[in-house]
Amino acid sequence: MQFSAIFPGQGSQSVGMLKELAAAYPQIVDATFTEASSLLDYDLWKLIQHGPPDELDRTQFTQPAMLASGVAAWRVWVSLDAPQPHAMAGHSLGEFSALVAANALDLAQATKLVSLRGEIMQRAVALGVGAVAAILGLDTDAVAAACAGAAQGQVVEPVNFNAPNQTVIAGHAEAVERTMQAAKASGAKRAVMLPVSVPVHSSLMSGAAQQFAVEIDRLDMRMPDVPVVQNLAATAYGSLEEIRSALRKHLDSGVRWSESVLAMQAMAGNTFIEFGPGKVLAGLCKRIDRSLIPGAADSPDSIDAALAMLQA
Repeated sequence: MQFSAIFPGQGSQSVGMLKELAAAYPQIVDATFTEASSLLDYDLWKLIQHGPPDELDRTQFTQPAMLASGVAAWRVWVSLDAPQPHAMAGHSLGEFSALVAANALDLAQATKLVSLRGEIMQRAVALGVGAVAAILGLDTDAVAAACAGAAQGQVVEPVNFNAPNQTVIAGHAEAVERTMQAAKASGAKRAVMLPVSVPVHSSLMSGAAQQFAVEIDRLDMRMPDVPVVQNLAATAYGSLEEIRSALRKHLDSGVRWSESVLAMQAMAGNTFIEFGPGKVLAGLCKRIDRSLIPGAADSPDSIDAALAMLQA
């Protein structure tokens, strides 16, 4: 059965994540986190297993943690001689996990890159100044109108288009809070602040994006072994320059996730497997199209279930 591999980004992290996977596949998980930690000045596995949570939620630590987690889950899958996907994508930061899984980037390159990405982002907007929230049960146009009405001279924008009735907003913390209240007054079912410490993908990240672009130009990349659908255009990358161009805009451009999932559906069918902690993207699949069949690969049990689903 054909399927797409999807990789989560910031917001899916939690203290203790991948504990069961590490117990079942210690060599693979340990080797992945040891490789990533060797490029950092702290023990990545210790951080995600013991926290503290507020430190794990800080962007410069979240990004390497989520990258290594997605890659570790993918490497376990590969070690089992499991079926290979016909398409891949990652949500926001998860796009770097997808590029590593598709052999376009090495884990070492990606670890240094996302660690620097997190530091650049955190420097661009001081802790507490920016915020990110999810608006559920309101269409994108209504969310955009709520942002416009609540801005009051500050920045707040729709940035992640996750599903027809789920949009993520980002900007100045006060403006995000005002927009959450306005959205609920307009009929949103829920408005939830997300554990992301900077307003990623908003125009507040423009300066950070310019700094990050310099690092992208230094990368030694290869074309992916598997088509990778990009966040920016919701199409599969067609050239190395297209990858570089999209990644240069990665910090201050939106994530067209709903369209990306539909693009993968057209390429590889209705089945999606999420590699990495949590099941956020699996849940979004059902919001995007009820016919989609999501699975997960973040624990021995979920991997067994995903394999059984592909063999059915």
